[in-house]
Amino acid sequence: MKRRDFLQAAGVGFVASAAAAPAMAQSQVTFLVAHGAWSAGWAWKKMHPLMSAAGHRLITPTYTGLGDREHLASPSNDLETHIQDVLAVLKYEDLRNVVLIGHSYGGMVATGVADRARERITQLIYLDAFVPKNGQSLLDLLPPPARQQMQERVKAGDGWRVPPNPTPPDTSEADVKWIAERRLPQSFKTFETPLRLSAADITLPRSYIYCKRIAPGDPFRPFAERAKSEAGWRYYEIDASHSAHVTAPEALAALLQKIGAERV
Repeated sequence: MKRRDFLQAAGVGFVASAAAAPAMAQSQVTFLVAHGAWSAGWAWKKMHPLMSAAGHRLITPTYTGLGDREHLASPSNDLETHIQDVLAVLKYEDLRNVVLIGHSYGGMVATGVADRARERITQLIYLDAFVPKNGQSLLDLLPPPARQQMQERVKAGDGWRVPPNPTPPDTSEADVKWIAERRLPQSFKTFETPLRLSAADITLPRSYIYCKRIAPGDPFRPFAERAKSEAGWRYYEIDASHSAHVTAPEALAALLQKIGAERV
């Protein structure tokens, strides 16, 4: 079976804005994940055996205040806290030549990490993620109705945390139960903190993966369109909902391996 046929059979539909890449290399690639809001490293459970079977290393740390680190939840937890979480993993695991993945809110975190640890990162992948510029917060990137809704949800709760968004509608019943038992409210400060970059923009090779089974309001389309039109980006699409690592892990694994093997 030809490689393209295999990828299509795996459910990966991608459109590249760059020239076709050479054949996939066999060497191990280290992928480091900056996960989405309300989530944690546990949410990437399905991806670990797939990436390991392909000979790659997948590292999925958890932010302060979430998942197995929920005991550290505090109103003071902000975007900078989560950036420092991932930077610490890079430092203490002595990670180099890393492919950094930012999913959803994790695009905010990954951008900050890439700005401060460029020498350790070979490329940056945004998976249906926010792509901020210097001085922007996640709230700045939301349409006004979504921004107002988030602020109202904070006020309706304990006043400092945002309850999780609903799971994508194509999530299986078993996965909905698994997710609901583990997702946690997240400090509102993480969404309203502006990102501070040392340079105007990230100069690392960047890829954007747009999940075609769009979320309500389609908040990630502007970033997908930007990636399609701006120099320095490679653009891909996947026939999956927002949490592809849960609903379409095989397809996502195949696409991540393809991107990670491309020469940049």
